Amino acid sequence: MPHDPAPREADGEFWFTIREIAAFTGRALQTIYSWERRGHLTNPRRDEHGRRIYTQRQVAAAERTARQNTASVRRLAS
Repeated sequence: MPHDPAPREADGEFWFTIREIAAFTGRALQTIYSWERRGHLTNPRRDEHGRRIYTQRQVAAAERTARQNTASVRRLAS
């Protein structure tokens, strides 16, 4: 099935699928899925194909939270 690589714009914001988030952030797909499981990415919309999509703002907040959690774990480990 062909995949549209361009983010969609709706309500003045860009929306990204999980695959696009992984490409955009340089993270593995499994990392993005773990952000969902851990509650870093919440309240997705669905695109016309039923895929979960998130705004760039949601992605940035999830990445920030993940970085903070990593820094906290490193401080505890040292």
